[in-house]
Amino acid sequence: MNDEIFTQSLDNITVRIRDHHDFSFLKQLGQVFRVFDAQDSGNICFGVDTGTEKLFVKYAGAQTINYQGQPADAIDRLTQAMPVYNACRHPNLVELREHFPLRAGYAAIFSWFPGESLHGFRAMTPEQHDVPTFRHRQLPLAQRLDSLEDIFAFHEHVARQGYVAIDFYDASLLYDFTRMRTMICDIDAYAPRPYTNTMGRMWGSSRFMSPEELELGAAIDEVSNVFTMGATAFVLLGGGSDRSLEKWEGNAAKFNVARKAADLDRNQRYPSIAAFRQAWHAAKG
Repeated sequence: MNDEIFTQSLDNITVRIRDHHDFSFLKQLGQVFRVFDAQDSGNICFGVDTGTEKLFVKYAGAQTINYQGQPADAIDRLTQAMPVYNACRHPNLVELREHFPLRAGYAAIFSWFPGESLHGFRAMTPEQHDVPTFRHRQLPLAQRLDSLEDIFAFHEHVARQGYVAIDFYDASLLYDFTRMRTMICDIDAYAPRPYTNTMGRMWGSSRFMSPEELELGAAIDEVSNVFTMGATAFVLLGGGSDRSLEKWEGNAAKFNVARKAADLDRNQRYPSIAAFRQAWHAAKG
């Protein structure tokens, strides 16, 4: 792979890339106002203003600066993700508008959501006050519970559609601090059930991953996703990987529900996301 980094200019926005690439299709959509060129997925993303609305464009085919694979593989993954977005349409998922092949790649067009990424759980220091993760953790408990409810509701819907969440972590979350709205923005790796771990350690963040996602040959199913939902609660309300009551900001009843959901023994977890949500809603006091 070429290690040299080139820059291109699109509507006065600088794009970093490892090889010059034709992005002229963007001119047919509107004016580029943002670029997201540092992902390791093989995709490069753009904010585009059409003059009447804003769009989010995800494109595979360019050799991006942090991607170690082949552009052809990134194209295949993005193409295969499109049926997942269609099958799992939901108010809490970014809206897929259209998608199409291009001469050297593949593009997916989404509605723009004016949120900030919640990726980046880290020690909270005064220097990080402007980090969206930190700002979200300073929101009133009720607003963070609303965020969790949006995440849980979407994943119950995913399960009903016969899919399993893979590679879900806080990089998949956007939060609009003005409208107090949470949105899931990346389900490219979600897959129909049944699904078997063929990788050993799968994609994602260890803070969210069930033991099955580290075990070659293990089934990844709804019970695995129950773990992920419990782990998500600990990230937004507790100490992330430190799932102790001392770091927990919710009530003790909800702590017990989250702890059961994120049990390392899958036989001790709730049997479905619906059952987990029922217990979560009942946990008052």
